[in-house]
Amino acid sequence: MREIFKIIRIDEPDFGCEGLPDGQPLKDEVTIETESGNQYIMHIEDALLYKLELNEGDSFFVGENGDIEKYVPITAENTH
Repeated sequence: MREIFKIIRIDEPDFGCEGLPDGQPLKDEVTIETESGNQYIMHIEDALLYKLELNEGDSFFVGENGDIEKYVPITAENTH
């Protein structure tokens, strides 16, 4: 079974007046919590968070191919 990670906090980096270095994707500092309650910080591309519609309070898992996938629990509401 895959481990589910909950997003606790998302912080966007501040590059000041220099801006983002050329050719570098913007990566946010994402504080996550494991199912066992441990917290870690990951750096995840900002564009991926937007694409997957991942926000603080949402959950995700890492798929078999290593990609991040949004976790949507199965409920009676979304099984129709």
